[in-house]
Amino acid sequence: MHETVNKSCGRVVVGVSGGSCSLTALHRAAAEARIRDAELWVVLAWQPVGGQFTRRTSPMPSLYAGCRSVAVERLRGILDTAFGAVKPGVTLAGMTVCGTAGAALVNVARHSQDLLVVGTGRGRLRRLLRPSVARYCFAHAPCPVLTVPPSPLEADLAAAHRRNVWRIPLDTRKLAE
Repeated sequence: MHETVNKSCGRVVVGVSGGSCSLTALHRAAAEARIRDAELWVVLAWQPVGGQFTRRTSPMPSLYAGCRSVAVERLRGILDTAFGAVKPGVTLAGMTVCGTAGAALVNVARHSQDLLVVGTGRGRLRRLLRPSVARYCFAHAPCPVLTVPPSPLEADLAAAHRRNVWRIPLDTRKLAE
């Protein structure tokens, strides 16, 4: 993909994973791109099965190509889920980048005029297992970074899901308040 950057207003680069937090960030990034009259670059970072070591040593290049193909289809699905038939109203570019999420986003948002948008809102357990993409971007990005918290409805959805999993009946008295 060749790069066409409007130097006066840069680009809005957003990382997506398909989770609800990244969809919230994607919608916020689209709104920022409209406000700034900028291009919206949607980035999905991916890694091949077995990590980067597999990429360099794999005797099967088709394995790497297959992983990349899955990432491209996943990005298409995310964009379809986010926007459907309604387009975001800005020039949209989708990218799949082989690498860790933080490094991939910082590499794409490499101009000082860009705006990098990342979603936040992982649970405590996930935070312990994987480093924060937002923190990596804050530390390494040469451009402004906008972190987008989860939708306020996210906590309600999680609570309803837990209630359904544990088969706890709904207290209808709380609905009348």
